[in-house]
Amino acid sequence: MTAIRYTPVAPTISEARAGGDVIDRHRHDDHQLIYVSSGVLAIHTERGSWIAPNDRALWIPANTWHEHRFYGRSRFHTVGFPARGTAALLDVRTPTIIAVDALVRELLIALTDPTLTAAETRHLRAVLRDRLRCVAEQPFTLPAPRDRRLANACRLVESDLRRPCTLADLARRVHTGERTLSRLFRTEFAMTYPQWRTRTRVFAAMVMLAEGAAVTETAHACGWATTSAFVHTFAQTMGTTPGAYRAGIHARHDD
Repeated sequence: MTAIRYTPVAPTISEARAGGDVIDRHRHDDHQLIYVSSGVLAIHTERGSWIAPNDRALWIPANTWHEHRFYGRSRFHTVGFPARGTAALLDVRTPTIIAVDALVRELLIALTDPTLTAAETRHLRAVLRDRLRCVAEQPFTLPAPRDRRLANACRLVESDLRRPCTLADLARRVHTGERTLSRLFRTEFAMTYPQWRTRTRVFAAMVMLAEGAAVTETAHACGWATTSAFVHTFAQTMGTTPGAYRAGIHARHDD
């Protein structure tokens, strides 16, 4: 396992990243708000994995280790907040995905402008703080398994999403009982095995679409029997069709 890099101050920066770029695991004494205005960012912590496309941002509380992987050509923005005196920004102690509306997007981008004066920065941060109290959390995460049996089961499913796998078959392959494995999914993830597998497939689909894969190609690679079934499930989960999601990401690239 890669050692955790300690960087006390969470930087406020904007930078371009290529698809496949990785920022190794690290942590800060500061809170951090992370946003990609184009591309898709996968963020991993000990609590789980999150996907942050360009309509969402991720709040990383102070002292939380995290690592990033970029999918598709990306523009990466991070805004740091000292841990002391910023409790009102977001009253959460775990990584949290939040919706990014047009105003929040422009505030996050503007705050990473290195030409801002101190007064301008204070004003923009105050507006962002007020706006964040109004936006909705968007909890799309893949929680990290703690039990060894559950972790092994998750790895088996993730290694081949094309292959349908019943809970009974999965339990047999990890040498545990079907009831036990079902209980582990419910107690650790607060969801059933089918719910977790659907979320895992949508997570993988978001990554593929960000990298430019076609909708039909993505559907088959992620285990849907038909494209229409994939479109229906993706739209129910994400609130938009995979085609619209893909087009939105690549429109940001063109901008």
